[in-house]
Amino acid sequence: MIILGSNSEVAQAFVEECLAKGEKFQTIYLLSSNPETTEKFAGHIQVKFFQHSEIIPLDLMNDIDYKTLENINSDVLFCATGYLGLGTEEGLYDDENTERIIDVNYAKLVPVLNFFAKRMESKRAGTMIVLSSVAGERGRQSNFIYGSAKAALTAYLSGLRNYLFDKKVHVLTVKPGFMDTKMTEGLPLNPALTASPKKAAEGIYKAFKNKKNVAYVLPIWAFVMLIIRNIPEFIFKKLKL
Repeated sequence: MIILGSNSEVAQAFVEECLAKGEKFQTIYLLSSNPETTEKFAGHIQVKFFQHSEIIPLDLMNDIDYKTLENINSDVLFCATGYLGLGTEEGLYDDENTERIIDVNYAKLVPVLNFFAKRMESKRAGTMIVLSSVAGERGRQSNFIYGSAKAALTAYLSGLRNYLFDKKVHVLTVKPGFMDTKMTEGLPLNPALTASPKKAAEGIYKAFKNKKNVAYVLPIWAFVMLIIRNIPEFIFKKLKL
C-alpha cells in the first residue's frame, strides 16, 4: 500500500484499520515530506502489527524525483495530502498562501497521482483512495481558495474514475467534513458534524471494501451539502458561510 501524506492522522488511522481488519501488505510505502516524524509511525506498526514499511521522502513543494518511486509496486494508494492554509480574511491576498493551497491540494498533487494511476492502469488492477473535501462542492466566503482547489481535485478524480473504469482500476473520492485533526486545531467545529480520525478511517475502509465511488466520512454531510448546493445564488451570496 502507498500512503501519500503519511503524517496525516486520518492516513495513519486508515493504515491501522486495514491492519486490524487483517489486510496483508508486503510493504507499506510511507511517502512523507517529514520523514523524521514518519519514523515513529513506521515503528508503531512494526511493533503492533509486525508490518514492514518503507519511508520515502516526497515534498510536493520541491521537485519530485520520480526515479525514487519507480520501484514501488502496490495495488492500493491512499492519499491524505492537504493544506488548509489561511482563511479568507487573513490569506486571500497573500499570494504565497494562495499558491501553496493550490499547489498542495491540486496542481502539484495531480502529477504524482497520475504517476501511480498509470502504473495501475498498466497492471489493470488497483484502488486509489483520495481525500478531497466537502469544501469543494460550493465556494463559501470563509475558505473558497481551499474549496476551489478541492473542487478541482474532485473533478479530476471524477474524470480519472471514468477513464480508469474499463482498465479495472477503482477510484474512490472521499469527502470529509469537519475533522478533529492537527489541521483544524483551534477551529470552532460542531461536534455533530465532526469525525475523529478513527471514525473517518472506519468509514473509508468500509467504502473501500464496498467499492464506492464517492463517500462522505459522516453520512449527515451528504444531506448538509445537498441543502447548500441547492440554495439559490441570489440568496447564497448574502450568507455568512
